[in-house]
Amino acid sequence: MVSRVRVWLNRTYAENVFFMDQLRSNPHDRPVEIHATHGDADSPVLAAADTAALEPEGLSRAAYVEYALDQCARHGIDVFVPVLHQAAIVAHRAEFAALGTALLAPPGEAVAVFHDKVTAYEALREQGVPVPPWWRVRTAEELLAAVESLEADGHEACFKPASGAGGVGFRKITRAPFSLTHLTGFPSPYVPLDMAVEAVRRAEEPVDWLVMPVLEQPEVSVDCLTGPDGRVRMAVGRTKNGRRRGFTLHPSWIEPARRIAEAFDLHYLTNIQFRMLRDQPVLMDVNTRPAGGLHQLALCGVNAPYAAVQLALGEEPGELVPARLGQDYTVVAGPRPLRPVSLPSQRTEIPAAALPAVPSPASPAAVEDTTSGVTTTANAPA
Repeated sequence: MVSRVRVWLNRTYAENVFFMDQLRSNPHDRPVEIHATHGDADSPVLAAADTAALEPEGLSRAAYVEYALDQCARHGIDVFVPVLHQAAIVAHRAEFAALGTALLAPPGEAVAVFHDKVTAYEALREQGVPVPPWWRVRTAEELLAAVESLEADGHEACFKPASGAGGVGFRKITRAPFSLTHLTGFPSPYVPLDMAVEAVRRAEEPVDWLVMPVLEQPEVSVDCLTGPDGRVRMAVGRTKNGRRRGFTLHPSWIEPARRIAEAFDLHYLTNIQFRMLRDQPVLMDVNTRPAGGLHQLALCGVNAPYAAVQLALGEEPGELVPARLGQDYTVVAGPRPLRPVSLPSQRTEIPAAALPAVPSPASPAAVEDTTSGVTTTANAPA
């Protein structure tokens, strides 16, 4: 009989409710208890967890590591899946191991390489992985020069933060002047070049952008599962072309992803994204964490979250090969329950008053108010 496992997901994106569902719906019927923490009391991740806590605000990275170690010790965490402050946390892997907690994250060196996109592109180019042309931009003059060079080669230019995730800060450059066209219809990713240049000139904070060509669809996100031994157990591509989604095992996407995962020790769950530059697939981004759309692999008969937890525990899940690729699909939004009572935002300097327990006919999930040390209850979704 397999033993119970306790998994913690720290501050993460809402889609990880599906990650949690897959952990519970594992092929071994193994009891999985999930602890979740977040800065937003209304995160659906908190409602989906067995126990949950609001994270203190304003912690430095070092203080957050101390908080994380305390959470693991207090809640008997077997496997920790860090998203927030991943780099700081993996630097203390030995301290977590001493508590009996395995970190489901790559080594610190791999996290550091892919935290900065320019560093990542340079390292990948040395490995022979096709990458788009890029410029690191910190001044208005550098921005202008990069855009003009791309346009001279027939490309449309875009920029994004050199460090970041999830498409935050991504914009496409246009030469069209600002007009009502930009104020009608839905918000657009386009920004006039003259406005971007002026914003950089007037910036009070340092600018650190990556300027590159706008890459074409399809976008292919390859979800990889790699063991601490460096061997890839799974590499499946999720294709995206407009609304249309699908899966692929084509070598043009899978082979470079496997090579990257092995060469850079991208242990456990990572996501490697490609797009097209004219007629050639090129790398777009590497995420050293599980992708938000990872759960979609369930349509292929693959439970990647549970296999990753097995690897973290020193168990061997074997090769994860899709039972089927299936028909194309699309993604639509759906409702998820929230806790019936919202806890107030935490203030580290002023202890928040404990809220009374909320009775519920459903099975309760413990919700801990870390500022008061009191646990309240909240409904967990079925």
